[in-house]
Amino acid sequence: MTAKQDVPMEGPLARYEQNLVERLNNFNDPRQEWRRLFSELFGTFLLVLVAAGGGMMGHAFPGSISRQAAVVAPALMVTAIILFMGKVSGAHLNPVVSIAFALRRDFPWPRVPGYIAVQAIGATLAALFLRSVINVSATYGSNFPAHGHSDMASFWMELVLTMGLVSVVLGTASGAQNIGVIGALGVGGYIALAGLWASPLSGASMNPARTFGPDLVSSTFNGFWVYLAGPLAGAVAATGIAYVLRGPGGGSHGSSAAQGDLFTEVYQSGKS
Repeated sequence: MTAKQDVPMEGPLARYEQNLVERLNNFNDPRQEWRRLFSELFGTFLLVLVAAGGGMMGHAFPGSISRQAAVVAPALMVTAIILFMGKVSGAHLNPVVSIAFALRRDFPWPRVPGYIAVQAIGATLAALFLRSVINVSATYGSNFPAHGHSDMASFWMELVLTMGLVSVVLGTASGAQNIGVIGALGVGGYIALAGLWASPLSGASMNPARTFGPDLVSSTFNGFWVYLAGPLAGAVAATGIAYVLRGPGGGSHGSSAAQGDLFTEVYQSGKS
């Protein structure tokens, strides 16, 4: 018997079991979760750096940043972040996206608080960095309801805009769409389009962390409830729409998109 015959070939089932054990070990390894959390912190930092930086740079250098540039730049940043680190953490960058994925059963609820915490920290660090470098108040990088319009008007706008954004996120993450990284273009494109037409009223935040960071650094929370309640309600509505369009979540494609590829917990096999 040759040496090759002494060592039987590993069958598909054995390879699958070995791969499953390795993934379980990776998930239980706290170093992997640290990578996910750092990914979310860093990604949210970059997003708020651009989103809040537009307003703050515009105040420091009047006439240098147009409204169109201020709303398109964060969209391009989100696209880049999804492409370069989406496989690590899912690139949520937004508390309501994490909650929506959890409601869809594509993301484990126990990991939601950690994601939200580091998203808020990343946003705050970005606002602190901008204030120290540009030397203007972080207030200019936040979002507020437009003068002469009610908070409720901005609330409804944020709700509808976020409902659309989260619908795009959940839809492009679904296995039914099967579009992979091209989903980054859909998400980034939606953010740009929403900002171009809706930012004069509410700022088109669609992200509580994006508004929270500058508000915390400037100690100004006027109207913050709009940017917390509106996006949250919009995300819940989008989750319901996703159920109507594609049924329950929890499948391999949606879970992989929500959690990244360090480890994926599949709730229901065959679902998207």
